Amino acid sequence: MKGLVLLLCLSSQWLYAAAASDEARDEKLKQSRTVVEELQAPLYNPFVERYVLDDLKQLRTELAAQKAEIIQQIVDREHNSVDRAVTYATNTVTYFFYLIAAATSILVIVGWTSIRDIKERVHSQADEEISRLVGEYERRLHAIESQLNQKTQDIEDNREEIELTQERQSLWLRAARENNFHNKIAVYDQILKLRRDDTEALTYKADAVLELDEPQWAINLCYQALAIDPDNSHAFYQLACAYTVLGMQEEAVNYVAEVLERTDTYKEDILSDPVMKPLHENERFKELMGEDALNQTEDQPV
Repeated sequence: MKGLVLLLCLSSQWLYAAAASDEARDEKLKQSRTVVEELQAPLYNPFVERYVLDDLKQLRTELAAQKAEIIQQIVDREHNSVDRAVTYATNTVTYFFYLIAAATSILVIVGWTSIRDIKERVHSQADEEISRLVGEYERRLHAIESQLNQKTQDIEDNREEIELTQERQSLWLRAARENNFHNKIAVYDQILKLRRDDTEALTYKADAVLELDEPQWAINLCYQALAIDPDNSHAFYQLACAYTVLGMQEEAVNYVAEVLERTDTYKEDILSDPVMKPLHENERFKELMGEDALNQTEDQPV
């Protein structure tokens, strides 16, 4: 009876602790959501992107060095194991021959006459044992060689990836410094040669193309980016700008809705972008952006 009461007490304490833990976790989740909803600006900028790229470069370099160190440790360990195994095999064979020699001496003493047969059998068994050991260690060495080749290939792949990342980072910095949109487009083309599925390069190229009054070209680039990443908000934003330039306001507003459905970070850009100015009189655009936000934008000095 006492054991049952003790069990009930422990169970109730555990349930109370679990409930308290759930309440604390829910409260923390609500606070996190509140902070995210109150954000008024993007959490990153080009300097943070540069920091992230540098940090990624450093991380990959450290990873490559760590892999090389691990491979060296594995090789040293395997070599030590092979040395110990060969030493063990040599000692085993030596002791085996000592044992045979002792047995032979005993047989000679007791008058055994078929020592030749015993010698041949001993040699045969010794050869078989040595062949078995050699074959086993050859298999181990082949396995070690395969592992080394794989690790070497991994290191080479990581090195190439790091070099590619460094080159792409350099091109992005060059594009950011360019003021001529033709030169920007040329830099983005170089980035796309290094990585054809770079949706960011496609959308930024579309932005530069749009600055050259080529909306159809920009639309084509945005569709290529959406084929790779169907939820790319920047591609939808550039499509809205391109269709606004073409005077197709309904299509432009549809893509504005696609942008706002995925993120609110572009809302301020949509309101302040001169390209989007013709949409400010569109009723659906007003519903999406809000009358107050539009009025505040109109009141701001140009």
